[in-house]
Order: sequence, then C-alpha cells, then structure tokens
Amino acid sequence: MNRVSIRVLPILIFLLFNVSNSEDEEVKQSLVRFMDKLAGVTAKTDQSWGWNTTSDPCIHKWKGVSCDTQLRSVKKVVLDGLNLTGVLDIGSVCKASSLLVFSIVKNNVAGLISEEMGNCKRLTHLYLSGNQLSGHLPDSLKELSNLKRFDISNNNFSGKVPDLSQISRLIMFYAQNNQLNGEIPKLDFSNLMQFNVSNNNFRGPLPDVKGRFSAESWSGNPELGGEFISKESPPSAAAPLSPRKSEDSSRRLLLIYFGYAVLGLIILLVVAFILISKKKLKEAKADFAKKGVNAYISSTYDVSKITEHKSENLASYEESKAAMSPLVVLRSPRAQGLRFEDLLRAPAELLGKGKHGSIYKVMLDNGSTTLAVKRVKDWSITSQAFSRRMQRLHQTRHPNILRSLAFYSSKQEKLLVYEYQPNGSLSKLLNGSRNGQAFDWGSRINVAATVAEALAYMHEELSEDGIAHGNLKSANILFNNNMDPCVSEYGLMISHSENPSSNSHSNSFSLDPARIRTSFKADIYGFGVILLELVTGKPVQGDELELVQWVNSVVREEWTVEVFDKGLLLEGASEERLLILLQIALKCINPNPYERPNMDQVAVMINTLKDEEDKSSSHV
Repeated sequence: MNRVSIRVLPILIFLLFNVSNSEDEEVKQSLVRFMDKLAGVTAKTDQSWGWNTTSDPCIHKWKGVSCDTQLRSVKKVVLDGLNLTGVLDIGSVCKASSLLVFSIVKNNVAGLISEEMGNCKRLTHLYLSGNQLSGHLPDSLKELSNLKRFDISNNNFSGKVPDLSQISRLIMFYAQNNQLNGEIPKLDFSNLMQFNVSNNNFRGPLPDVKGRFSAESWSGNPELGGEFISKESPPSAAAPLSPRKSEDSSRRLLLIYFGYAVLGLIILLVVAFILISKKKLKEAKADFAKKGVNAYISSTYDVSKITEHKSENLASYEESKAAMSPLVVLRSPRAQGLRFEDLLRAPAELLGKGKHGSIYKVMLDNGSTTLAVKRVKDWSITSQAFSRRMQRLHQTRHPNILRSLAFYSSKQEKLLVYEYQPNGSLSKLLNGSRNGQAFDWGSRINVAATVAEALAYMHEELSEDGIAHGNLKSANILFNNNMDPCVSEYGLMISHSENPSSNSHSNSFSLDPARIRTSFKADIYGFGVILLELVTGKPVQGDELELVQWVNSVVREEWTVEVFDKGLLLEGASEERLLILLQIALKCINPNPYERPNMDQVAVMINTLKDEEDKSSSHV
C-alpha cells in the first residue's frame, strides 16, 4: 500500500503542476488563434512577430504585445497600420482577462464584434478605426464598465448602438463614418471629452451634450433633428391639426393641468411639513436650553469611545457650547439622517493637520460607516455664501472629483463631510514608491491624465462662478477602492495668489476677473508641481519651492535625465515621454501665470501623451 502511494505521488504532483499552468497555456493558444484569423496572408511567413505556441507573448515580446512589469499577463495588444487583412476574432483576444488596451487601427480587417466582447472586463481603450468591420454592435458593450476610450469610426457598422450611459468613465466616443441608425446612443455627456457620430443614419432628437460639442459632431445624419432631449419641443403651429389630434391634444393638456394640480398640492404639503418641523425644532431647542448645554455635552462626549490611535473629537467643549446651526445633508444615501450631534459623538481619528484645518476619520454605527470630515477654521465667509458655494460644487459632478456629502457652518468653523477613501493619497503613494512600493510609469501617466481631465471639467463648469480648487497638491489626490484617483477638497478656499508662504486666509467672494484668472492659474501651478512629483518620484515635503527650484536648476545645467525617477528608468519607461511630461510640468509652473496653459490645454497634451503610451508596442 505504501509503495502504491509513493508511485502515485509524482503523478499527482505532475497533474497539479499542469492544472496550475493550464490557464496561461489556454490564453496563449487563444491569442495565436486570434492572430491566425486576423493576419490573413500578411504575417503568415513573418516569424519575427512571434505569435506562436512555442514562444511566450511577454518573455519573447510578441509583435504589438505589452505586458505587466512581472511579464506575467498581457496588458496591451496594439497592431496599428500593419496591413492586416483577416477577420476579427474578439472572443479569442478577450481570453486575456487582464487586457486593458486593444487597437487594430488602419488595417483592412473584416468581421464583426461578437457578444464575447463583454469578456474583456478590464478593457479601458478600444480602437477599431479604419477597417472593414460590419454588423451590429453587441449589447455586451454595456458590460465594459472600465471603458474610457471607444473608437469604431470609419467602418461599416450598422444597427442601433446599445445604451452606454452606465459606463461612467467613458471620455471618448467616436463612431463617425459608419451606417449606424436609431437614436444617438445614450451616453453620460457630462464626462465626455471627445464625441463624434457624424455621417451615419441616426434619426430622432439631438442629445443634450451639455454645450460641450458643436454641430459637426453629429452632422451628416439627414434624419437627425429637433430640440435637445432634455427640453420639450413646443407643438408646431404651421400644420393644421386633425380632429383626432386636437382631441388627443386636449386630453394631454387636461393631464398636464391635473399633474400641475397634484404637484401644487404636494408642494403645499411639503411647506406645511417644514413649518411644523421648524415649530417642533424651536420647542426642542427651548427644552434643550432648560436642561443645560453642559449636561448634554457631558453625556455625549464619551472619552471611552476614542480609538486606540491618536484621536480627537470634532468639536471642543467650548465650541460645543456655541449655538449650532444644523448640518446640511446633500443628496447622498450614505449621509441620509446624519446629524451634527452624530459627528460629535463619534470617535474621530486625526489623519492630518494643515495651516487651514484638520482632517479626521470618523466612524459611525459601531464602525460600519466610515466618513472623512474636513474641519476648516478662521474662514471669513458668511454662512449663506458658504452654503451657496457648497450647493454649487455639489451640482457640478465628475467621477474623479470627491463631492461632499454634508456640511456645517458657524462663525467659528466649517465642517465638510466626505466619503472616506481607504487607499491614501498620491503623496503617500509617492513616498511608498521610494520605499519599494510599486508605482509604475503607466499608473503615473494614468493619474496625470485622470486628474487633468477632472480639473479641466471643473474649471470649465465653474469658470463663471470663479471657483477654482484653491489648494491643489498631491496630498489632496486620493485613491478609492479601485485605486482610481479622486481630487478632494475642491473649492474649499480661494487660492492665495502665487506665494506658497502666504498665510492669508481671507476669502471674500468678490468676482474680480483678475483674481479669478489668477486663482485658476494657481491651480495650473499646483498641478505642475504634482507632475514634477510624478516624474521625479520626489513628493513635496513642506515647501514645494524646493522641488521646483531643484528641477529648474538641473534642467538649466542640461542634466535633465537626472531629474527622472530612477525606478521608472529601470522599468524601461520611455525617456522621450518622460521628457514630454516634464516639459508640460514646466509650462504649468511658469513664473508668469498668464503664460501658463489653461487646464483644458493641459488635459489634451497629457491625453495625447497617454494615448501614445497606450498604443506603444514593445518595440521589437
């Protein structure tokens, strides 16, 4: 019996070994099958491309394939302009589950996009422009939740476009010069940076593009017209109505008037409810005053709840005695029912202090809900102006701008409540990279592009309001659960011109044009410093001028390569693209604010650079 066990053991080990590697082999075979179908007669005899079962796509650097730094998984397949004449087998290429970028631009590939497209769950960039692809677009496209750039222009696609409005990260949608029909696809136009559906067969109303795109983006669609979707078109007075249409119109009008009546009744009920609530609140405050504030504070200030880390309560004893205005909860399910008293009771871990305030990690509901609370002191702004500012910021939505969930305002201090971001800040990540933590070039250029797009959007939307970020730095770039960067604390203060050593915190809200321009240009400066941190790997410690002066001195001595993070150079990052990003940073930190580019221009430059990086092959 023992001899049988000993003989079986090597066989079991062999089988286990093969099972653990079967997935990699399956992916390789699928990729070879994909290229066999895609290449046609072009690459059949070109052995230098790789793409065979006897080699490895990462180790042997197949043509157009880029992998992660550990050479374990395929990240990009970029096969642009190679005169490929075969058929697209998207199901085979999507077997590479880590695929982020897929591009076959300017070939002569035929075929269609099958439903297996949905298997490319991590795909962020899909470029199919300039081929002979046809057929309908699959519904599985809506499953590509990470998709950012989508380009199917200059093909022969037909049919309707699936609803892609749930892909919140989509910033580019190009579908011009096809045969697509139906209504223009539903997209989240508030996030799109690039959009074109011209020269198709779309019909129906024009989309509400939020004023971001011109008519050229949908020209060449003869049956397309009408008002924006978000606006109701008035009935035309030119054509006479038949009796039946007139009767239908009367019914519609009756229903509309009935709706108005119901809406009016609801408004009256809401107003009555508010008045009754205010009356009850006054009675509660009177009762509160009779019992004494000190008794209330002593009952709610529970020192035993303080966490074992360095902790503080959000309001001191004296400040709690002050008359408290209510906590204003903005529209967010995470903050529904939240009260100022809840913040006072909750244990709060101090995360950091700055010259304008402190940030706390607050744990509610026995730790099941975690929030971040920014406490700003000595901000000379009226409660009404502060409330208007917070409401305006809440209305301006971008997936990479961290919005406040609630706010509180008194003469002594202002509190902002945010969703807690668990993965720290860009500043900490840069510090970690110096201690051996991975933060590769691809991740850095992605952070730069994402933050640039978010700031460009906010600057455009809030230009008339004169609300810039005001305190842009790497410590205010936070990472969410998916490690996507989010800009925090947008608009919490007006920038103090260009002098980082300025201690002024007098933030009047006069819309002086010169001051507004300067505040937005100060954001550009702050972003330029962040770019310097990304290319050098040196996070700002205290005064940002030290980093700026050091970079300028090295560049003047023409030792530019000494600026770059050595870790990036060792991993094989392109020195050319590092240099381009450095040049963009130097434009942003130009001592003359009026010679700096605007944020939209910066976003275009960085996205162009990122596209080059995404499309770059392994340069065999």
